[in-house]
Amino acid sequence: MISGGGTGGHIYPAIAIAQTLQQKFPDAEILFVGATGKMEMEKVPKAGFKIVGLPIRGFQRSLSAENLKFPFRLVVSLWKAYQIIREFRPDVCIGVGGFASGAVMQMAVLQGIPTLIQEQNSYAGVTNKLLAKFVNKICTAYPNMSSYFPAEKIVFCGNPVRQDLLNSHHLKEQAQQFFNLSSSKKTLLIVGGSLGAKSINESILQGINAFLDADIQLLWQTGKTDFARIQAELQTKGLATHPNLVVREFIYEMHYAYAAADCVVSRAGALAISEIALAQKPTIFVPYPHAAEDHQTKNAEVLVNAQAALLVKDQAAQQALVGTALALLADEKMQAVLTKNIQPFGKPQAAADIVREIINLLQ
Repeated sequence: MISGGGTGGHIYPAIAIAQTLQQKFPDAEILFVGATGKMEMEKVPKAGFKIVGLPIRGFQRSLSAENLKFPFRLVVSLWKAYQIIREFRPDVCIGVGGFASGAVMQMAVLQGIPTLIQEQNSYAGVTNKLLAKFVNKICTAYPNMSSYFPAEKIVFCGNPVRQDLLNSHHLKEQAQQFFNLSSSKKTLLIVGGSLGAKSINESILQGINAFLDADIQLLWQTGKTDFARIQAELQTKGLATHPNLVVREFIYEMHYAYAAADCVVSRAGALAISEIALAQKPTIFVPYPHAAEDHQTKNAEVLVNAQAALLVKDQAAQQALVGTALALLADEKMQAVLTKNIQPFGKPQAAADIVREIINLLQ
């Protein structure tokens, strides 16, 4: 049984773990437990797995009438989680963070089922911190997590990510052809998540001429929210068909996107960092400042402290991002340093290592 969700950063590692379990044990029965109305209820079935939902919701930090329902939802979710576990009778329960994970893992511990949690960020989430005392094993994506979890339970495994990124650096020529990019020009990949990142998009739009004057190609995922507006702005500027601009609402072919890129501008979610580390790309992180506990900034700072990435704060993006990107694209020595130092953060065997820990628990 795998529980948790709420964001892609929880869901996609969970699916990767499930797929690896399925490869190793083709007859295994796998059941996901999520929160009703959250994105896992759509993404998990698309990946081919069964999921059931709990009515759990988070406690709002601001004053909200929803908070009055929180105790009721929690009690109902705990009872439902207890019933699901009794019915499914899992050999092991895996929690990946998120509120559904808290309810399921508590009930699994009470019923004496072996338990393992996976923490994707360098700053542990609230649910996983609460569960840490009770579960059997904790798989982390970052080293040195003993300030959050009991050291004897920790195994540093990395974050499970899509396997097609492993060989992306061999695909540069194919990737350039795929996006119709020139092999004689530098390419900057800009990604801000599926919805996009307003501060990044505004900064790039504002400095677009600086990139074009330097003959830099932009492979730009704007996200759903800003795509139409950015297309209209580029049309107004007469740049809608400029050969150096490849603007997409969403890039599904990320293995090609990383392969084509010389440098990357990205948010600092756990999954994005793990993918970029596997792709081994010199990167400027612009952390989303409103993420829970400001964990994106903490994620990025781990890499910055290891000279594995650059950091531009969200509030400084409009003043500093374009200049920082142009300087990095022109500085091949710095690119080489960042590429070398980000490699240890890429864990190609993360899912397999987590599955090994699950097998050890079962034995």
